[in-house]
Amino acid sequence: MCRLRSAREEFMSQHRSLKGASTIAAKRNVLKRFERVELLKKRGQWKEGSKVVGLPKTKPDV
Repeated sequence: MCRLRSAREEFMSQHRSLKGASTIAAKRNVLKRFERVELLKKRGQWKEGSKVVGLPKTKPDV
């Protein structure tokens, strides 16, 4: 027999770990290489022609 479902029974909740990246707004503490170079340029610590390997450690601006 077919039983009518209420609107509440039709949808299941989604686990918080499966939500999209757009809903996660956690602050990242690790910068990508191009972000580190941009930050060093902004701080005046980047010399044109420098290698992008072995960059100094940087903390993101808050």
